[in-house]
Amino acid sequence: MSRRLRLWLVLAGGAGLAVLLVAACLELPRFGGDHHPYGDRAVRASLARHTANTVASVNFDQRAFDTLGELSILFAAVVGCVVLLRQTRDEHRARPQPADVCAPVRRYALTVLPVALLIGLYVIAHGQLSPGGGFQGGVVAATSLHLLYLGADYRALERVRPLGLYEVGDALAASAYTVLGLAGLLGGTAFLANTLLSYGTFNTLSSGGTVPLLNAAVGMEVACAVVVLIAHFLDQAVEIEEGKER
Repeated sequence: MSRRLRLWLVLAGGAGLAVLLVAACLELPRFGGDHHPYGDRAVRASLARHTANTVASVNFDQRAFDTLGELSILFAAVVGCVVLLRQTRDEHRARPQPADVCAPVRRYALTVLPVALLIGLYVIAHGQLSPGGGFQGGVVAATSLHLLYLGADYRALERVRPLGLYEVGDALAASAYTVLGLAGLLGGTAFLANTLLSYGTFNTLSSGGTVPLLNAAVGMEVACAVVVLIAHFLDQAVEIEEGKER
């Protein structure tokens, strides 16, 4: 294919996309108006299922299949990084030397670590009630563990970060999300349909039907995935060195 022909194909595709975009914009509600069909429907559906956080209702109920795709993308990214950053034949591991951390940094990191971990778990558990959820809380919980690297040293982090368990947890959490979706099919409804459990009492932890379970699965998967990702990058920076083993 010639360069001229490729250019014409790009221009034709861009022109078609521009026409569709303009047509879609012409159908948008008036700017500043109070009529937003999608938002109104999302809020009604959220309240009908006793999910106080409308965003969580959209992510784990109304468009839960989309969240499964996002979860799968993160899982695939972790698998790709594990494969690319694995130790090769011409590399060896050198044990890191104990870090000399100044006292204020050590005290601050070790004090904030349990607080940050608790906040991450709280955000995951209350995702169906307040802003936050599995994605946000999982990142907070995972990164909080690495305050041990800042406050102590790399070997201390390794003792609380057995990679094998986190890799298994990542896989189990991703599988749990899919299994909850399949349970809806076995129950005679749609995949990931929020009809398996009682919706509970509005504004309580047990409300939202399957939303808290899906949210917890996402939180576990994100936390384990982030730990595994950071671990392999830190291994490359701290332990793995080029050259033949001595």
